[in-house]
Amino acid sequence: MANVGLIDRGFRFVVGAALAAAPFIPQTADIFAGWGDWKYAVAAAGAMLIATAIFRFCPAYAIFGVRTCDLRTS
Repeated sequence: MANVGLIDRGFRFVVGAALAAAPFIPQTADIFAGWGDWKYAVAAAGAMLIATAIFRFCPAYAIFGVRTCDLRTS
């Protein structure tokens, strides 16, 4: 059962990859230096976005009845 469409998947994957990697890349690590353990929460949110893009299923969409994919692809 899929509820995440193609454009939504691409957006989730790109943003998720950026969030998952940003706290650990030296060029952007300075932004997260004072965040303490919250930088891991940012990385976890990125990983969750990547997972929803891969599996084409978003639990929040299911709860609220949102569907961004075509009915033929589900």
